[in-house]
Amino acid sequence: MPELPEVETIMRGFRDAFEGHRISHVSVNRPDLRWPFPADLREKLEGRRVLSFRRRAKYILMRLEGGWSMLLHLGMSGRLTIGRAGTNATPPAHEHLVLETDSGARAGLVDPRRFGSVDLVRTDGEEDHRLLAHLGLEPLSDTMTSPALASLFRGRRTPVKSALLDQKLIAGLGNIYVCEALFRCGIHPERQAGTLTAIETHALSEAIPQILEQAIASGGSSLRDYVQADGTKGGFQDLHLVYGREGEPCPNCGDTSPIQRITQSGRSTFFCPTCQK
Repeated sequence: MPELPEVETIMRGFRDAFEGHRISHVSVNRPDLRWPFPADLREKLEGRRVLSFRRRAKYILMRLEGGWSMLLHLGMSGRLTIGRAGTNATPPAHEHLVLETDSGARAGLVDPRRFGSVDLVRTDGEEDHRLLAHLGLEPLSDTMTSPALASLFRGRRTPVKSALLDQKLIAGLGNIYVCEALFRCGIHPERQAGTLTAIETHALSEAIPQILEQAIASGGSSLRDYVQADGTKGGFQDLHLVYGREGEPCPNCGDTSPIQRITQSGRSTFFCPTCQK
């Protein structure tokens, strides 16, 4: 599943092509994805100017004239391709939604597994949408502070990795970047969240946004389905220190301590058993 940096990268590509332009045409090519498309999606979008974009966790919000926002989630394998209208004689397979602007920009939502979703919400009620209402703090916002993180972890006996992946605590973090952040901070992923020291919590509060910003600057991590809005792959996968590197030498310890992989809540966790305590 695309994580926060990948969604942010796609949102920025979408914004660059659509912001300030009027949506001239909408094609809905099937009745549903994870849930049905809104029955009035075409009516609410066509003819309206795109005012701005926002990302909340792993959701993209496109704000329109008239006080409506289109909410987009890419699901497990969805991707948004940005190009020029009329340049593709044959649309891609599994392209379920197409938006075009009066400037000739084209956005196509491709989702083979159909785990993504599209919805409409009043812009002034975005935070009350059922998919957004219970999300935690944004890791790239001013709310990601050491005291805030310490408050979230206080008394928690769950593994720190599980706490970081809990979207009700911190919104948008995924498996890749949690593994990388814990490695950089020397924290074992199985440590109980409530046992972290003030120094460790402070280190995490700084490492998380730093890693996310680095990933965004690299265009995200392309491992399976993810590509940027222009169809090119991201580059941060080449900068992973531990994720996907089971058996390779630890960047800190070398050959004496290869990277290990364990399973936590059905997900692979990569870490160094020597560096991370």
